[in-house]
Amino acid sequence: MRLTIRDIQKLNSSGEKLVMITAYDASSARLSEAAGAPLLLVGDSLGMVIQGHDSTIPVTLEHMIYHCEIVNRVTTRPLIVGDLPFMTYSISPEQAMRSAARLVQKSGVQAVKIEGGESVATAISRLTHAGIPVMAHLGLTPQSVNQFGGFRVQGREIDSARRLIRDALLVQESGAFAVVLELVPAPLAALISDLLDIPTIGIGAGAGCDGQVQVFHDLLALAGDFLPRHAHRYTDAGTAIQTALAQYVAEVKAGAFPTDQQSFTMNDELIAALRGEFQGRA
Repeated sequence: MRLTIRDIQKLNSSGEKLVMITAYDASSARLSEAAGAPLLLVGDSLGMVIQGHDSTIPVTLEHMIYHCEIVNRVTTRPLIVGDLPFMTYSISPEQAMRSAARLVQKSGVQAVKIEGGESVATAISRLTHAGIPVMAHLGLTPQSVNQFGGFRVQGREIDSARRLIRDALLVQESGAFAVVLELVPAPLAALISDLLDIPTIGIGAGAGCDGQVQVFHDLLALAGDFLPRHAHRYTDAGTAIQTALAQYVAEVKAGAFPTDQQSFTMNDELIAALRGEFQGRA
């Protein structure tokens, strides 16, 4: 049975650390579920990890619907959260309602994630009152990367720290069931976690958060040589995969693959008859 936001809140209340993995397709979703992750995020970071862009901004709602539907279809237990991408909710609460409704109806995800604090508080309230659970996202919000001037830690100065705290309290008041804190100094993230009743899920925000989220491809070294400071490679699957593919290329070139074991046979008399009938006509 699939987990609900109440289940997630109960896990948090019991003191269990929440684990969320960002997955984008059937393989990553199945493996993440099998590993026991209670939360899967279909993030608009797919723009960089899957599509090869340098930011999340080119990702569309149609892209998110496509990937969210896959992840939802192949899993049965984790709560699936889908990102609302750039400029699909910030114009007005009505736009947010339309976008979230499409994402939930078309893909089947159980919750949506929205970046921002005060600027999206009304939208969060409208969505939650309409029955759509919302996970908030504060700190470094990747859809605002051009405004921030890059992927930088947020909240190091007193004014920005106060703003983050106020935004966190506001998204909670507006009805968010959890909040992602990205690239926030660890002591500030721990303070926000203490102040909130809803769980905080950190990414580059230290161990004081109520949970953590990491990208599937970063955990397994599948995203190339670059590794964000907040990520940890638990295995180098990327090198193992590249080695295996190189062996396949070499064996095909050498005529060592396929062997009889990977081939199928037919009646010798039939193939002899066909050879006699058609040989020389080409």
